[in-house]
Amino acid sequence: MTSFDAVIIGAGQAGPPLAGRLAEAGMKVALVERKFFGGTCINTGCTPTKTLIATARAAHVARHAGALGVVASGSVRVDLARAKGRADAITLESRTWIESHLRATNGCTVFVGQARFEGPHVVRVGTETLTAPRIFVNVGGRATIPNLPGVDRTNYLTNSSILKLTELPSHLVVVGGAAVGLEFAQMFRRFGAEVTVVERESRLFSREDPDVSECIREVLVGEGVTVRTSADCIRLAPHPRGASVGVECPDGPPEIVCSHVLLAVGRTPNTDDLGLEAAGIATDARGYIIVDDGLATNVPGVWALGDCNGRGAFTHTAYNDFEIVAANLLDGEQRKVSERVKAYALYTDPPLGRVGLTTTQALSTGRPLLTSTRPMTRVLRAAEKGETLGFMKVVVDAETKQILGAAVLGVNGDEVIHGLIDVMNAKVPYPALVWAVPIHPTVSELIPTLLRDLRPVAGVPVFERSGAG
Repeated sequence: MTSFDAVIIGAGQAGPPLAGRLAEAGMKVALVERKFFGGTCINTGCTPTKTLIATARAAHVARHAGALGVVASGSVRVDLARAKGRADAITLESRTWIESHLRATNGCTVFVGQARFEGPHVVRVGTETLTAPRIFVNVGGRATIPNLPGVDRTNYLTNSSILKLTELPSHLVVVGGAAVGLEFAQMFRRFGAEVTVVERESRLFSREDPDVSECIREVLVGEGVTVRTSADCIRLAPHPRGASVGVECPDGPPEIVCSHVLLAVGRTPNTDDLGLEAAGIATDARGYIIVDDGLATNVPGVWALGDCNGRGAFTHTAYNDFEIVAANLLDGEQRKVSERVKAYALYTDPPLGRVGLTTTQALSTGRPLLTSTRPMTRVLRAAEKGETLGFMKVVVDAETKQILGAAVLGVNGDEVIHGLIDVMNAKVPYPALVWAVPIHPTVSELIPTLLRDLRPVAGVPVFERSGAG
């Protein structure tokens, strides 16, 4: 048995920087990774998918360059093998750098293999037994395989295996209309495949407001993606041409024959093979490790970070988990997950940048609200670029003047949203932005205009709680 001051299980987004901080503080650290350094983001998530999305966008722009006065001859074709090779190279470079950096960190010992708890502070990795008073679990998640009829006898793809394709599917059916499914749907449509999205809910990306969902649907349908919502009783079966997907929808045929099926219905935490029961670490019904506001589990001296704790499903939230734990352990602070301003992006084109509450969620608080919406057709920068799909909107607490949430669905929306994210983190009332002087021409310059146009939400008395008016 080898003793350490800390053991970190998993080299995803939270693990390596935490190892660096702990080692810098003079601790003897062990970091265990079972397979690929860098976690989901580097290997099967952000890095490869956004690289391929860039290829898809280049093809899309080339096909529509005529609208901007560009004359190009010949058809546009995507060489999927070359595009994959480029994505693989970027992934490999990042993965290699993370591993080499960890191995070069003084005070950090790297172990490669499957980690299993043998007690609250004892972890086995192959023939090695590690013990430490501090253990950090950062094992991430994987694609959920839904219990659909026929799934056990039908070939299917996940977000990981679809990245291995070197030839374009003739017809891709995407089961799931949330972020992963929508990004792959648009990507492969722009690559040249026929694409159908099948979603059980009545609308796509149902975590967002109906107007956002409808606009996303219009974008995809406008590019030739077939969308089947309210799809009950989804079932799979082998077919000579690939697979058959059975659906019961208000519209459309009950069977879709395709070459490939992508299952994109959610994520499952990688906690089922860690031996958590031997350590007494509690999980919820879905397998997520239960943590408190400081990311500590029910077992003293054990923390869970990243996707496996169910408190965030993004690279930036996993990294923030590291920041919270490091600040509390090493810097004498009392940071809390509940203080985090929630934000994310959907990387369709145009992208969606989201922060805080949706309008629907804000209405459920019962607070007096103000809201404003502006279409991208009114944004000069969007018109200049020929990309006027989408809109931006914001919802504000009428009494406190704090921004509660915002969405920017449009060109550069994933970047523009950060102006509002920063204000919400600083807890600055919205009027401070009204008199800002942003740069012209940009999309961000419309944020002050958006805030000047705030109006009461219909049916919500603006000053009900203050007693004025």
